[in-house]
Amino acid sequence: MHKEINREYLESIVADVLEQASIEGADQAAVGAFKDTGFSVTARLGDIENIEYTNGCGLTVTVYINSRKGRASTSDLNPSALKETIRKACSFAKYTAADDCSGLADENLMALGELPDIDIEHNWPISVDEATKMAIECEAAALNLDEKIVNSEGGNVNTNTATRVYGNSHGFLRSYQKTIHSVGCVVVASQENEKQRDYWYSSSRRPDDLENHIHIGKKAGTRALNRLGSKKIDTTEAPVLFSPQLAGGFIGHAVSALSGSAQYRKASFLLDAMGKQVFPNFLSIEERPHITKGMGSRVYDAEGVTTQDRDIISNGKVEGYLLGSYSARRLNMTTTANAGGVSNLIIPGTEDDQQAIISSMRRGLLVQELIGQGVNAVTGDYSRGAAGYWIENGVIVHPVHEVTISGNLLDLYKNILVIGNDYDPSSGIRCGALLVDKLKISGN
Repeated sequence: MHKEINREYLESIVADVLEQASIEGADQAAVGAFKDTGFSVTARLGDIENIEYTNGCGLTVTVYINSRKGRASTSDLNPSALKETIRKACSFAKYTAADDCSGLADENLMALGELPDIDIEHNWPISVDEATKMAIECEAAALNLDEKIVNSEGGNVNTNTATRVYGNSHGFLRSYQKTIHSVGCVVVASQENEKQRDYWYSSSRRPDDLENHIHIGKKAGTRALNRLGSKKIDTTEAPVLFSPQLAGGFIGHAVSALSGSAQYRKASFLLDAMGKQVFPNFLSIEERPHITKGMGSRVYDAEGVTTQDRDIISNGKVEGYLLGSYSARRLNMTTTANAGGVSNLIIPGTEDDQQAIISSMRRGLLVQELIGQGVNAVTGDYSRGAAGYWIENGVIVHPVHEVTISGNLLDLYKNILVIGNDYDPSSGIRCGALLVDKLKISGN
């Protein structure tokens, strides 16, 4: 008989798999199960281009036998498939090397008892027909803005509900559901022999918090139009202002470098940086896992460890790394509940926003698009293709394209001059517009 794969059913499966793993000889075991449901609609040039439904589920079992780790996954939740998955995980453990640092996070760190309500589930009762109408209207708002908007990659509406269940042999078994919804649009503007592409989007846990879809389309069109007339500039050294949509990624290179895996592998430009001055005195990076409706909010990490508020950078100095239990043991430290990533990083800014910072600049480059992945995680060397706007005497004078910005992150981070208050709420790293002094800008 077909069973509905809901949250309660997934919890029962996880409990059964944990019990079976113990019978099969596992000293410790952890099981994660998921189900994702939702759909995405893309409309292009006034017609439906694509409708995608999501209705997937799966399970991963990790076992530890004599400090040897084995892992196996399946998308088939029938009993026979689950038994085979457990056997495979236990079999794999026989062939891996013993590692004293492996195993579950310590039992006393599990997120037991009452947990805070982070309010991350808000279903969107929107039909495919309604989403299609919204996507078409979003794109039309851009296309009708100006005759120079000549093409489109489409308007998109997306809604998704994710169910997550995690349990381990410490007796921990919990689950949660989260939603994410988004509306976006990408269009192309043309003038003479030049074409420029740009976008805008909005994403949120709660559908009522999304930007109006007509506004999103108009903003995508306006951004594309504003890039017409782009030109190269002469190679120079000047301040660079990262837009709020890019600032979090710029800070994110430091976050990656402070991860436990980067530290114990000695593959970090911030190796052994604990207590060292990396940023200016005014800069802090705060992890706040329990923000209501936050994109990175969670009450426990991927190992079931309770998440807590903490400061990673304080007054520019490194206060802590980002550790799961394995990397913590490798470094003779304690997990910081960062298995599976970070939870809502906040970089507090001044009262200024991007426009106020532009007004304060004598000259420099506002970057709104980065191209390529030219970041060396070991040395900190940074080189990215960029597009944006050139600023003179506090005013944008023309758009810029086909330039490269470069430097070394160890220097660039210390040369941060100001951070605005206009962070992108849909980002897991909330950082406003960020101004860095003295980047090399390679152009003509």
